[in-house]
Amino acid sequence: MINTNTKSNNYPFLLKPSAKDYLWGGNRLNEDFNKNIDLSPLAETWECSTHPDGPSYVASGIHKGKNLIEVLKEHPEYLGTHPNTNGELPILIKFIDAKKDLSVQVHPDDEYAKKYENGQLGKTEMWYVLDATKNAKLVHGFKTDVNERIIRKAIEDGKLEKYLNKVQVHKDDIFFIEAGTVHAIGEGTLIAEIQENSNLTYRLYDYNRVDKNGKLRELHIDKALKVMNYKASQKVKQPMKIYNYKKGSCSNLICRCKYFEVHKNIINTENTKEMFKMKTESNSFHVLLCLEGCGTILTDKENIQFFKGDCIFIPANSVEFRIHGIASILDVNC
Repeated sequence: MINTNTKSNNYPFLLKPSAKDYLWGGNRLNEDFNKNIDLSPLAETWECSTHPDGPSYVASGIHKGKNLIEVLKEHPEYLGTHPNTNGELPILIKFIDAKKDLSVQVHPDDEYAKKYENGQLGKTEMWYVLDATKNAKLVHGFKTDVNERIIRKAIEDGKLEKYLNKVQVHKDDIFFIEAGTVHAIGEGTLIAEIQENSNLTYRLYDYNRVDKNGKLRELHIDKALKVMNYKASQKVKQPMKIYNYKKGSCSNLICRCKYFEVHKNIINTENTKEMFKMKTESNSFHVLLCLEGCGTILTDKENIQFFKGDCIFIPANSVEFRIHGIASILDVNC
């Protein structure tokens, strides 16, 4: 049953992430974002998630201490009326610190996942590069058109890498990774990831690495070969306009697909009386992910301070609020 008492409840609230200690991770999420999480390595933080493999938790407001799954079950109106929600949060937002190369992998689309993975969602995702070392690269598809026979033999012969399209990575690059695209985040890359609410990954190649128990990590070659796009990679990097902070607050659309929409908001209210105003519509929630800087969300009920690395959930049909500060923020919605 939908809770109709929305006027007093539809306020922004901070989230606290779940975390992952995958073997390729580093420690920058603690060092750069002050996550204060007792894991080493700290590879990923799942900032906004209702996935059972790693839900996030509410860290402010009337729902403080509850996990986000519980809150959205109690208040489905927070999700909005957009058909993508269908009563559940359709996205998952992460920070990822790749101290070492991630496995070469691919994700299935919704049709395959629902049919062969017990009704789960597939996984299309977007990467926003927060930082990268001088020679950092990532894998995005293949250099040329290939086929299943070629790739299967390359895996068997240990020569898969010669077919992979490797791309130089720089701070503020944007990559769209459609389901079926073979990919891998490279060593020295720090990213924010927006994706479908899924944890389905099919590994093709993992450099013969072993886990903390000394075992080779599982590969999923047959499944991967069934779902991958064998065409040469196209349109790798997405363009983004660069803003001058001195010109004040502004917003720019950086990604739109059928699963999510992402804006980059630059907030600078230091030298102006005009604050950044925001109110969500009834069709969709919004999630704000602070990439740089800090600020305060001001409502008629409470103020929320946020800092670099913080994640804020804004229910659909929210109260109007203002943001004061100097910050770079990703704004995600359906």
